[in-house]
Amino acid sequence: MATKEVRRLRPESSVYTRPVGVSSKTVCAYWIAGRCTKKFCRFLHTSAPSTLANPRISKQKALQKDNAYNATHKSNVVQKSPEKVCKFWVVGNCVEGDRCPYLHTWFRGAGFSMLAKLQGHKKAVTGIALPETSDKLYSAGTDGAARVWDCRTGQCGSVINLGGEAGSLVSEGPWVFVGLPNVVKAWNIQTNAEFNLNGPVGQVHAMVVANEMLFAGAQDGVISVWKGCSKSNPFQLAGTLKGHTQAVVCLTVGRNRLYSGSVDQTIRVWDLDTLQCIMTLNAHSDVVMSLICWDQFLLSCSLDCTIKVWVATEGGNLEVTYTHNEEHGVLALSGMPDAEAKPILFCSCNDTSVRLYELPSFTERGRLFGKREVRAIQTGPGGLFFSGDATGLLSVWKWLDPGLKELSFMTHLFSLKEPLP
Repeated sequence: MATKEVRRLRPESSVYTRPVGVSSKTVCAYWIAGRCTKKFCRFLHTSAPSTLANPRISKQKALQKDNAYNATHKSNVVQKSPEKVCKFWVVGNCVEGDRCPYLHTWFRGAGFSMLAKLQGHKKAVTGIALPETSDKLYSAGTDGAARVWDCRTGQCGSVINLGGEAGSLVSEGPWVFVGLPNVVKAWNIQTNAEFNLNGPVGQVHAMVVANEMLFAGAQDGVISVWKGCSKSNPFQLAGTLKGHTQAVVCLTVGRNRLYSGSVDQTIRVWDLDTLQCIMTLNAHSDVVMSLICWDQFLLSCSLDCTIKVWVATEGGNLEVTYTHNEEHGVLALSGMPDAEAKPILFCSCNDTSVRLYELPSFTERGRLFGKREVRAIQTGPGGLFFSGDATGLLSVWKWLDPGLKELSFMTHLFSLKEPLP
């Protein structure tokens, strides 16, 4: 006799329904995430009426489970990383929103703000200068170009083909100097006169002007010196300073002394009158990347992740009076007073950030961020300061006046708040 297959139909039920008699004290992980599609899930859906009606689970226990879930949810909230800007946010296509673990801002801290981002360089910015009495900002980079920016509009007015990678850029009076491989280019922004200063061997990484002399540190470890001369030939090679065994990468002057830092991990001190080396400082264990003089102190930084503060002893020697440690190698230092005249040190680290420290306590006041590591920092008049990173992004910043909450239209327009002196 033929048999007839009997198919038992299940009644319609919601996603919150559990089979009668099945007991579970575990909340459904898929339901928590809002993705449970089972009609007969064997785990708890705590907001369902059937759950609270089950005599094996009291309202109090259900509440405890809800509280546990809420605590777990809060612990899983993504915290913003204070170290890095979201690369997708930079180009305008981050889809994570508030759940993105990276920063969606170019800075954090109070008392300063970004005025503008100047984009044009294709590679790292290695020098920034704002000459006195000029309304033009100059920048140079490893893309072999120098750019001239209008301070009133933020637009690039001209691009100068340098013929090689720029290792440094400085200005003094009407003169702008760019360090290139085997040469320093000098041009007068008032007369448009241009000169090539020959003598350096290899890339010129650092320059400084003092006592009417131009000093340029090069790849071969030698510092070339030019003195002012006649109008027809305003620069004459006066000599070379030898002592470093590897490339000179930073220079600064203070108290009639020239200080040079090198890949050979030493700092040399030179007398500006005799141009003789009078001291060699050995305290860093990696490349000495940057030097600045501030009052009676010399500050140095290195890829060994330290900033050292030097002070002169009674005998005239320099000794380290304080060492500040960073998590990353330190690339550049600069400093200026804030709007309340407090001394602020800018410290660029090898992690895309620039720390702002209040001296002498080294209390952190905030951070600036680049797309990549910041290679150049430069201060200007009226509370302005500038940073240039390894992608070619040039950023303009300004200290806010005390009590001023925001910069109105100047937040996005590179315009000087005060006239240049």
